[in-house]
This record gives sequence, structure tokens and C-alpha cells, in this order.
Amino acid sequence: MTHRCYDLAFFAALEAFEASARHLSFHRAACDLGVTVEVIGRQVKIIEEELGAPLFLEATSGMALTEAGRDLYTALASSFAVASDALIAIKRGDDGRASRPAQRMRSRASG
Repeated sequence: MTHRCYDLAFFAALEAFEASARHLSFHRAACDLGVTVEVIGRQVKIIEEELGAPLFLEATSGMALTEAGRDLYTALASSFAVASDALIAIKRGDDGRASRPAQRMRSRASG
């Protein structure tokens, strides 16, 4: 069994990217997360440098996601939704909380 080491600084970058992609705005992402636009920009740059690919394009109507950005956003939005569902189930004391998110992840991966 392989154990993963989660870099919390990188997790913050993923959170900043997800909010930016959801809103297609660094400003709105910054407001959501209670940080400055500069922090959001730095966090997104960390991911772009790690991947070696841009995540956003400048568009005439504002920001747009690149193909890599769309792929990453889709994965993050899905993962964050599953985690949110699990947290809500735990708060409610739902007995089936452990199996449902895992089943949802398996069905999404195979579909």
C-alpha cells in the first residue's frame, strides 16, 4: 500500500485554482477565499509551473480555461463535491456515509 504525503501548501494552490476556474475570475476567487488577488495569482502560477502548462487564457470576455485547466477543474470539482458530501453525511450522523462517497467515486471513474 502506498501512502501519499499531501503538501498542504499545494492543496491551497488547488483550492485557489478551483475557485478561480469556477468563477473564471481571480477577483471573485479571492473574495471567496478571503485572500488577495495576488495570492490567487501566485497559487495558480505554482500549479502551472508544476504542470508545465497554462491553466487559463485571456479571452475577450475575460478569462477562459485551457484544455489542461478544464481537465484539472473537472477532477477537482468532482473530488471536492465528494468530500463535501462526506462531511455533510458525517455531520448528520448518516450511517452509510463511508460507502456512498466511495461508490460515487467508483461510478464516476468507470463512467
